[in-house]
Amino acid sequence: MSAVRPPVSDRPAGPIDHANVRAIESAETRWQRMPVIETGEQYIDSLKGRGTRLFLFGELIEEPADHPIIRPSINALRATYDLALDDPELATAHSPLIDARVNRFLHMPNCADDLVMKNRMQRRLGQITGTCFQRCTGLDTLSVLHSITWDIDEKHGTGYHQRYLDFLKRAQRHNVLIAAGMTDPKGDRSKRPFEQSDPDMFLHVSGRNDDGIFVRGVKAHMTGGWNQHWICVMPTMNLGEHDRDYAVVGMIPGDAAGITYIYGRQASDTRSMEDGDIDQGNAQYGGQEVWVYFEDVFIPHEHVLMDGEYEFAQDMVARFTAYHRASYVCKTGLGDVMVGAAATIADYNGVENISHIKDKLVEMVHLNETIFSSGIASSHEARPLASGIYMNDAMLANVCKHNVTRFPYEIARLAQDLAGGIVATMPSEQDLNNEEAGAIIRRFLKGRDDIATEDRMRILRLIENMTLGRNAVGYLTESMHGAGSPQAQRIQILRGMEVEKKKWQARKLAGIRQQ
Repeated sequence: MSAVRPPVSDRPAGPIDHANVRAIESAETRWQRMPVIETGEQYIDSLKGRGTRLFLFGELIEEPADHPIIRPSINALRATYDLALDDPELATAHSPLIDARVNRFLHMPNCADDLVMKNRMQRRLGQITGTCFQRCTGLDTLSVLHSITWDIDEKHGTGYHQRYLDFLKRAQRHNVLIAAGMTDPKGDRSKRPFEQSDPDMFLHVSGRNDDGIFVRGVKAHMTGGWNQHWICVMPTMNLGEHDRDYAVVGMIPGDAAGITYIYGRQASDTRSMEDGDIDQGNAQYGGQEVWVYFEDVFIPHEHVLMDGEYEFAQDMVARFTAYHRASYVCKTGLGDVMVGAAATIADYNGVENISHIKDKLVEMVHLNETIFSSGIASSHEARPLASGIYMNDAMLANVCKHNVTRFPYEIARLAQDLAGGIVATMPSEQDLNNEEAGAIIRRFLKGRDDIATEDRMRILRLIENMTLGRNAVGYLTESMHGAGSPQAQRIQILRGMEVEKKKWQARKLAGIRQQ
């Protein structure tokens, strides 16, 4: 075992001695320059001119909001603002904190119905965007912090819950986005955070002064990380006494000094830089994941919501997964699009009335609705915690997410089955637009006579996009690994399955004398 380093809390107070520490901004100053956002267009404007450091393809991008690879992911988040205006009953709710309607992504669940409506909104946004719209992790983070800050205060007499409420009120009034910074690189998985040869493998407190703390490390795979206004950093796993430096939760502006973003690659992402829009499959919307390096980033005390209370890390992660694994009903919205695309290509091919085609579509719908049923059941079965907030039924939330690790892959397989091999061998849009090659393509890539070849190509590219291309990240890979890989759900299901109770019930019915 590695030697135990003294926790930061036991080190002398005062500014840390790092050359990379930059200007310190108070919480009040940060909110004063934060815009109030009402429309999708205002949201896009709020991302520009922030001076962030973001690398993509080895280059520092001057204005990420205008980059063609990044813009589709911004458009997907814009949809969360537009839906709130177009369908306020679905996408907004009354907040008792500020006595006003707020975007549902900033509304804390005060009853089970709030979680049900959240699920319905998530499915609708999946239908609209056909991709990950990158806002669920922020809502689920805010939700879990309501109860965790309350519980820490109850045990230690801290003031975290009021800090949390103060932040939430301002976030609701400004209508901002919050990203969840949970996943750490982890380094050597056989070692605890404090045992790592590189202490930055898990984000940790690197120093403190009279005004706040500094954090250092990386948060990986952050969904929509650059597209947000705030990042909430938090532990990724249960922690022990020697891991106190790593037991930190804090709210950090997305453009804070000391942050570096590295954009993640997605399949076929460079197609968005080509002329035309057919080959993109879904030219308007996309997802985003980034690696975020925090190089002694300052967090004022007002935005620190955990600082050394390591014994609450495991509960925080468990409650987060109860919220977030039920949030994966969003994939049913994408599944609706997948079913629609498969049915459309069958129609364009002239086989929509063939019995085995109908049967495959029925199977796709059955799998999709099975995901939705477990997720929304988890919300209906929600119960209140000590702080007054409602939390999903954890067992059903884990069943929902475990279904998501399997069923979208079968739905995608059936969609490819109905599409045919052409989904992976089709010529490009540039070839279609070539006078000589295009004439051949328009003649021989046609299905039914009354359907334009270009329309057939477009629906095939959408299927490719969601099963092989850019948005397969949000529909397949994220379904597998987001909110915990499959074994994580199986562990939680094992913990909650009450097998001894079930054995007792079986013995009773069998007439076996109970011991």
